[in-house]
Amino acid sequence: MTVLDTVAGGPELCQERRLISEIPGPRSRELTARRNAALPAGLTSGASVYAAAAGGGVIVDVDGNSFIDLSSGIAVTTVGNSAPQVVARASAQLTRYTHTCFLATPYEPYIEVAETLNRITPGEHEKRTALFSTGAEALENAVKYARAFTKRPAVVVFDHAFHGRSLLTMTMTAKNQPYKHSFGPFSPEVYRAPMAYPYRWPSGPENCAAEAFSQFTQLIDSQIGADAVACVVVEPIQGEGGFIVPADGFLRSVADFCRDRGIVLVADEVQTGIARTGAWFASEHEGIVPDLITTAKGLAGGMPLAAVTGRAEIMDAAHSGGIGGTYAGNPVACAAALGVFEEIATHNLLDRAQRIGDIMVSELRDIAATTDVIGEIRGRGAMIAVELVTPGSRVPNRDALAAVSRHCLNNGVLTLTAGTFGNVLRFLPPLSISDDLLLDAFGVLRAAFAAL
Repeated sequence: MTVLDTVAGGPELCQERRLISEIPGPRSRELTARRNAALPAGLTSGASVYAAAAGGGVIVDVDGNSFIDLSSGIAVTTVGNSAPQVVARASAQLTRYTHTCFLATPYEPYIEVAETLNRITPGEHEKRTALFSTGAEALENAVKYARAFTKRPAVVVFDHAFHGRSLLTMTMTAKNQPYKHSFGPFSPEVYRAPMAYPYRWPSGPENCAAEAFSQFTQLIDSQIGADAVACVVVEPIQGEGGFIVPADGFLRSVADFCRDRGIVLVADEVQTGIARTGAWFASEHEGIVPDLITTAKGLAGGMPLAAVTGRAEIMDAAHSGGIGGTYAGNPVACAAALGVFEEIATHNLLDRAQRIGDIMVSELRDIAATTDVIGEIRGRGAMIAVELVTPGSRVPNRDALAAVSRHCLNNGVLTLTAGTFGNVLRFLPPLSISDDLLLDAFGVLRAAFAAL
């Protein structure tokens, strides 16, 4: 009998940090040996431990160690792992049918998810939603919709962006290593503008929004031609780029520019959407109404589901049969998404995300007062990060990041790294985590920085 046979998951899991073996333990090391013999070398994992159960705010590994989860499977289990309504709805759907393909024999859960997304996304205009399986797939289709509607080819993205690993989204992604290196040639007609990154803007954060917007407009008007641009794709908070919150006013200026030039504005809310930032969508914090919004990650509580939601006239522009996929909008994933919506409404998780963010920022400010390696604390709601630098400078400090991450793992806290320069520690706890568990995790983080 193994831990897999004896440990139940879900929110009833004992909510504590508990280490009973070395990290990684013997069972995790055994699985690593099997993995190395069976999986390709390029498929890597951040942690060296293997999950057996998860729920609330913890993940239990195959050796029985209980870790505080500050990653949510990279912002996927936002409502908590195996959340009750997600499990109940998905389980019930499993007993009815697992697949028919919506393109062949449609079903109601798909329509229910679309209706909900049409209602909760920003803007009062008439909307449509199409469902897919991954965030990259949603982004690819958002570009297809924009091109079909505008009859234009070009796509404009930003420095530090991450949009996926498919050919087009890999091209749209800024970071070369590990996402693009050796995988070219890339998709044509993708252009990159500077992101309004206040902490690293050369002339200072006070000039960031205006100067970044000026460079953005020059790129489109002078180098590409606005009449050739189908869409501008932007993350309201850049995820893999390091939780970069654009300088205030920048995205509003971009949105106005796009509207004036007949360019479709696509908000990539794959990581920021579905209650993560304390609002349904991070676009709401910026006061913008995108033409199209892509969602995935937190949409279905761990089941593979993604969506493009947007203006009806844009979404209706694609020809019949031009959009779809065999697994797109799987009925079990749709049922899980309906469970996610119910969990958010029932437990008031928009406010909970803000409360978690307030705790994390407060703890991080206390830690920053004791160390000179934290250059900036940033983010919104339960999506917070710190950028680590060499003391007395803004030089990225990868060594400090590695040491802090290693200390956290060895002491029962799971974290994530990010950033174009590999120096950002990001926190994405499930909204089901308790205050006590969150504070315990940040106690470990405090010790990690003290150990530097």
